[in-house]
Amino acid sequence: MKLTDFKVLTFDVYGTLIDWESGMVEGLKDLTARVERPLTRDEILEAHARHESSQQAYTPAKRYSELLTIVYKRLAEEWGVTYTQEECVAYGRSVANWPAFPDSEGALQYLKKHYKLVILSNVDNESFTYSNAKLGVEFDARYSAEDVGSYKPADRNFDYMLEKLQTIGIKKSEILHTAESMFHDHGPANRYGLANCWIYRRHDKKGFGATMNPGDMPKYDFRFNSMADLVKAHQEELRS
Repeated sequence: MKLTDFKVLTFDVYGTLIDWESGMVEGLKDLTARVERPLTRDEILEAHARHESSQQAYTPAKRYSELLTIVYKRLAEEWGVTYTQEECVAYGRSVANWPAFPDSEGALQYLKKHYKLVILSNVDNESFTYSNAKLGVEFDARYSAEDVGSYKPADRNFDYMLEKLQTIGIKKSEILHTAESMFHDHGPANRYGLANCWIYRRHDKKGFGATMNPGDMPKYDFRFNSMADLVKAHQEELRS
C-alpha cells in the first residue's frame, strides 16, 4: 500500500490540523488558576476528554461551541471552582482562537495538488470557519457534527460521510482517513474498512491527552509524527 494509491484524504481537524490541546489549556487558564492544587497539562486534558465525550453522548445534536459551555461547567464543578455563565460561553467561543499546528497550512497546500481534501470533524460550522481560515486551503467537502447531528466515534458520522462522498463519485477504496485520535477516528476507520493514516502528534507524550483511551489500539496503515512527515513520505514515493 502506498500513499499515492489514494485520491482523497479525509481529515479530522482538532488534534490533527488544529492544536486543540494548546487551545484548551489556554482557554481554561483563568479557571485552572483558581483550582486549589496545581493541575498538570495532561490532568486538564484528560478531565476535558471525559466530560466532552460524556456530553457528546448525552446531547449528540448540540452544537460544539454550546457543548463546550457545559464542559466548562462540569470541569469547574469537578475542581471545586465557582464560575459564571459568561465564562462558560466565552470558553465555548474559544475554538475560534485555537491555533493551527505550524506545519498544517503548508502541508495542506501541498497535498491539495495531489488529492481531494475532505473534513470529517466534531465541530459546528461557525467555529470551523475560524479554524479553516488558519489552515489556508479550500476543502472539497466539509462534514461537521452539526451537519450529522452526532459526534464521532458514532457510526452515523462515517455513514454520512461515505454516502455523501459517493454522490460526488468517490469510492471507499479511494479514501485515506487521516487523523490523530485513535478513539474518534481510527477505531471507526477499522470498523468501516477504511485505509487510515495516524498523525501521531502526541508521539513525545504519554497517554491520550484530550481524547479518550480507545481500549484495544486500532490498526493503522501509515503513521507519521506530523503533517510535514506525511508530505515528505509522499514526495519520496513520487521520486521513487
